[in-house]
Amino acid sequence: MTVRSAIARLTQHEGLNFVLTNRVPRRALTRFMGWFSRVEQPVVRDLSIATWRLFCDVDLSEARKAEFRSLHDCFIRELKDGVRPVDTDPSVLVSPCDGIVGASGTVADNLLLQVKGSPYTLEELLRDGGLAARYRHGRYVTLRLTAGMYHRFHAPHACRVQQVTHIAGDAWNVNPPTLKRIEKVYCKNERAVIPLELGDGQVVALVAVAAILVAGIRLRFLDIPVDRRDRTWTAPIADVRLAKGDEMGWFEHGSTIIVLAPDGFSLRDGVLPGSRVRMGEPLLRLP
Repeated sequence: MTVRSAIARLTQHEGLNFVLTNRVPRRALTRFMGWFSRVEQPVVRDLSIATWRLFCDVDLSEARKAEFRSLHDCFIRELKDGVRPVDTDPSVLVSPCDGIVGASGTVADNLLLQVKGSPYTLEELLRDGGLAARYRHGRYVTLRLTAGMYHRFHAPHACRVQQVTHIAGDAWNVNPPTLKRIEKVYCKNERAVIPLELGDGQVVALVAVAAILVAGIRLRFLDIPVDRRDRTWTAPIADVRLAKGDEMGWFEHGSTIIVLAPDGFSLRDGVLPGSRVRMGEPLLRLP
């Protein structure tokens, strides 16, 4: 048995995985990871990247560059041009990121599913009753980014950004063992709510949810870093306009994006729990 296969078997034990990634000082470990991942000393860099690749399925062949300054630099790698083609059909809302579908479907009045049998409400997630009302009978897709995936996220459609709300919170893991054991994880964790106004006036929203070891959520159009975890705040944006596929920001490890769309949008066939999507692929169809 190889070291990698032994590690895989160990991490696939759900109870052990849950304890090792949650019953630890989550915030302190996350702050440490934020510092350690930026160490540019060559030996530390090479050993940390090699260790990371033992635990995660990482494909660096798509990366724009072959050498990295640090583990952090590798985490947030950009991709070569053309490896994530974006569907240009204006009637399609594309996936903002690479991810595994955790849950998807129609919002049942006010309820979404974390996993089967574990609901949470729009108000708990968004902390904004007016915004929540837009999606009361809409569609949602939860996309989980694993630690080895491409960590940048992009505009799912041509849109305008006018504000971002940061909600202070915890740093629970967002993997399946945690979602089965802890209720309303997305409503407990730190997150950024980003409403996107489409050209026809419809508003979809991306909720970027942080997790353990996610040392920050970064946005290209917001000067104030979104990892100010001490309080909840809303920052106005100077009317940023994005084309479909434009980069919006990145996670500094793996995490989750929840896509919310109003009633009238429809899910693409095959967007089901456990399926994989890549940035730029169709996710929802506009009314």
